[in-house]
Amino acid sequence: MAMIPHSPLASSVPAQERILVIYTGGTIGMQQHAEGLAPSGDFATRMAKALSQLPLAQQQSLPPYKVVSYTTLIDSSAATPLTWQQLAQDIDDRLTAFAGFVIIHGTDTLSWTASSLAYQLQGLDRPVVVTGSMLPLESPDSDSLHNLHGALQFADKPELQEVAIYFAGQLLRGPRIKQHSEAANAFASPNYPLLGERVGDDFVYYPSRGLGLQQRGAPRFELPDYRQVNQGEIVRIALWPGVAAWQLDAWLSDSRVKGALLQLWGAGNLPDDPHLLNVLARATGEGKLLAAISQCPQGSVHLGAYAAGHGLSDAGVVAGDDMTPEAAFTKLAHLLAQPLALEDQRQRFLTPLVGER
Repeated sequence: MAMIPHSPLASSVPAQERILVIYTGGTIGMQQHAEGLAPSGDFATRMAKALSQLPLAQQQSLPPYKVVSYTTLIDSSAATPLTWQQLAQDIDDRLTAFAGFVIIHGTDTLSWTASSLAYQLQGLDRPVVVTGSMLPLESPDSDSLHNLHGALQFADKPELQEVAIYFAGQLLRGPRIKQHSEAANAFASPNYPLLGERVGDDFVYYPSRGLGLQQRGAPRFELPDYRQVNQGEIVRIALWPGVAAWQLDAWLSDSRVKGALLQLWGAGNLPDDPHLLNVLARATGEGKLLAAISQCPQGSVHLGAYAAGHGLSDAGVVAGDDMTPEAAFTKLAHLLAQPLALEDQRQRFLTPLVGER
């Protein structure tokens, strides 16, 4: 998919509108067409109509906001690293005009976008809240109204200074998310506590869990050119019983590959086959950045804790600790898009940048 055209958003916004809502597409804005559900426009009017269904007191507590839409709406399964780059650039371009941002996004790759935005917007000093829904805005019993309401409320909290996801009453750190394909509470953060949540009619933020006090002195935004990682230069390989060295080599020996995310068993185990380690060592020797996480939904990798994982560190593989696949992959993309030496990339991967590990 081509990159979303640059500057597709409104160029000037009245000062009284504190929150910018960026509508990219996704289930929340879809409507029924002859071919099935598809992204639809006029989202600002439809969102206002939905919010008018809230009790009067809740309507009155909403912050002033403006909705802008991308000219080409996408199903989030079509998102690419260039989509992540465009969103970060649009936020950067309008940073001084708004106190907070809400990104409306499809749920399929919402957690990927949130993770990437966290790395690009390091040092963020205001809220960026990503949300979506499992059902379209006009569907009966849709979760969209509640998600939009909560996202707006948290985007208006200046003490929230990071990229977060609001969904089903919970505020979660962007690069800490696991996903469910069907449940209304489609996102969870198994290795990090909630940043906030809805309690009755209140939206409560827990500042001791946020980045606001932790990232003082962090670098400002990093907005590298993601075109360098948009054509399959990073591969994701989940091991399976019977995996052979030649299969791994088929991925890693390709000259176009710059890095790989390996999903190992348990605490970081792989088959007792020295040929597998040789493939990994050869790839790192060629300057490729290899990282490993666990296939388990919770817990961390500890390379070398078991004999079955011994040798991974010697082969040059860096541990992703308890990172999610989305956080680890988008971090690889972010580092490989920059002109960094391999050792610098390795060190930065091992360093918590935005509370992702």
